[in-house]
Amino acid sequence: MSEPAADRAIRKLNWLEPVADFIQNVVGGIYERLGAPGRLLKDLLHGTKPLGHPLHPALTDVPLGAWTAAVVADYAAYVSHAIPPSAGGLALAVGTLAALAAALAGYTDHHETFGHERRVATAHGLIMTTVILVMVLSQVLRLEGGGGARAAAVGLATVGLLLGLLGAYLGGHLTYAMGTMVNRNAFAEAPEDFVPVGTPKDFPDGVLKRVKAGAMAVLMVRTEGRLNAIAAVCSHAGGPLDEGDLQGDIVVCPWHGSRFCVRDGRVKGGPATFPLPSFLVRERAGKVEVKIDQPPH
Repeated sequence: MSEPAADRAIRKLNWLEPVADFIQNVVGGIYERLGAPGRLLKDLLHGTKPLGHPLHPALTDVPLGAWTAAVVADYAAYVSHAIPPSAGGLALAVGTLAALAAALAGYTDHHETFGHERRVATAHGLIMTTVILVMVLSQVLRLEGGGGARAAAVGLATVGLLLGLLGAYLGGHLTYAMGTMVNRNAFAEAPEDFVPVGTPKDFPDGVLKRVKAGAMAVLMVRTEGRLNAIAAVCSHAGGPLDEGDLQGDIVVCPWHGSRFCVRDGRVKGGPATFPLPSFLVRERAGKVEVKIDQPPH
C-alpha cells in the first residue's frame, strides 16, 4: 500500500524530531509549573472541560473562514467601491485572533503525540504558526496605509491563506488518517445482552482486570465491594487502562494520564475528552455477567 506523499516527505525531515522535543518540553513545563491551575487550563484547551469534545478542530474553522473572507474582500475592493478596503483588514483581524486561540489548543494537543504522528503534528503546527506571523505582518502593513503597503499586505494575506490551506490539510490528515484525538471506542461492538466474563473470585477488591465481553475489551474493578465495568481502552489514544493506576474510583491511563471514573466511565481529567462506555454488571449463580449500558450505535 503506497504511502501518501505528505507522509513520505515528512518522514525525511529528521530535524522535526528535536523541534518536537523542544515544543513538548516547553508546553509540558509550563503546565507543570502552573500546578493545579495548569491542569485545569490544560483540560480546557484539550476540550475535556466543559466541552467534552476536542477544542482545537472546533476553533480552526474560524480563522480559515475569516482569512478566506479577508482575501476575497481585499480583491473585491480593487474592483468595486461597494467593498471598503477596511473590510479585508477587519476579517483578517478576526481570523488572526481566533488562530491564536486555536494555536494554544493545538500545541496542547501536540504535547500527547508521538512517533510519526508527532512529526506530522509538528509540521502542521509550524506551518500554522508561520501563517499567523504572515497575517500579523499583513495587518501591520494595512495600518501603515499607502498603496504600496496595501498591495504588499494583500499579497501577504494571499500567501498566508494558501499556506493555511496546506496546514489545514495536515491537520485533517492527523484526524482522519491517523486518528489523533478521535474516540477510540467509537466503533467498538459491545454485547447488548448479558454475557459471562468470570466468577466473583476473579475480581478481588482494588484490582484492575481486563476481560473480553464479546469483541470488546472491558476493564473490571471492584471498589468498596461494588463490581464496576467500563471500556478497557482509553478514548484518547487507546492506552490499556488495566495497566494504569487505580486511585479510589478513578483509573489513570498509563500513557498520557487521562482519568476516568470506573463507576460510569466519565472523564475526570484530560487529555481524553470522550467518556468510556460503561457496562451493567450482575453477579448470580457463581458467575459475573456484563452488558453494555448504552449501545454506542
